[in-house]
Amino acid sequence: MFFLRKALVILQNFIPKHLKTTMSKIESVIFSNGNKIPALGLGTWKSKGGTAVNIIKDAVRIGYRHIDTSPVYGNEKEIGQAITELVSENVVKREDLFITSKLWNTRHRPDLVEEALRKTLSDLQTTYLDLYLIHWPFAFKELEEPFPEGPDGKVQFSDVDYVDTWKAMEQLQEKGLVRNIGVSNFNSKQLSRVLDNCKIKPVTNQVECHPYLPQVKLSEFCKSKDILITAYSPLGSPDRPWAQPGDPSLLEDPKVKEIAAKYKKSTAQVVLRYQVQRGHIVIPKSASIVRLEENTKIFDFQLSEEDIKLLHTFDRKWRVCPMNSSVEHKDYPFHDEF
Repeated sequence: MFFLRKALVILQNFIPKHLKTTMSKIESVIFSNGNKIPALGLGTWKSKGGTAVNIIKDAVRIGYRHIDTSPVYGNEKEIGQAITELVSENVVKREDLFITSKLWNTRHRPDLVEEALRKTLSDLQTTYLDLYLIHWPFAFKELEEPFPEGPDGKVQFSDVDYVDTWKAMEQLQEKGLVRNIGVSNFNSKQLSRVLDNCKIKPVTNQVECHPYLPQVKLSEFCKSKDILITAYSPLGSPDRPWAQPGDPSLLEDPKVKEIAAKYKKSTAQVVLRYQVQRGHIVIPKSASIVRLEENTKIFDFQLSEEDIKLLHTFDRKWRVCPMNSSVEHKDYPFHDEF
């Protein structure tokens, strides 16, 4: 018996940490078309190479089923590898995953939209996407570089109308290549134009959203149109490459810490709960298995209405991702208030 117990201890020490975690229950929300999406997903911006493969595998084993990417993140092949391996290992079935990707700005021209999607499908090693978004409302010149620069060093724009791009997106859904379509970084006026000219309405608008940019008016507008908000950078993206020493730090904000202490939760859990309780989908990213698991523990407590309203008042109109290189584009979305 002594040797058996010792063998079990040794075996336990060799079990990967992610297999020792408990499977987390993540709630779902429903799009206007009746399709479901997990309310918590995994953002993958800045996840590259083998690290991206490992993060996806850890996240799925923990309980994540919603994975968000884009070709401009440069990791779709790695994500495809991770998903294929997980499916082959019987960890998860493809139909149980919800995979989101996006159409990049250089591929807005209608004749390029399906080609761009098929490249993404090939890289992700899947025959369909659960959600495909127009990444930004403005188009860039149709070149291979994601940010095609002219002789003056500025990004070269294209004048393709995002309404025409949307009509090409509708064809992808009609062909069964994608299950749902939506937009990202659109303001209320741009969304209204799409709604006035569409056969299939967007199911979501993925935008930056956190207490320093709570998007209250845009959220109310989208709700009135039965469009769900998906919140990216919900933690304030503390590891963004362009962070400056004087930038505000959401997770270290004393007022957020006070709320977290009240609920015996982390500041990250509070600001993520802030999103899902508003009916938003939320897609934080993390490279840490501890943080990945912590971020799933947001469905077992409820913020008071007073605390939701208090978090609204933290609004600084501060953007992690202002996309300043495109501020002169005719379709730049952030000139308007919402």
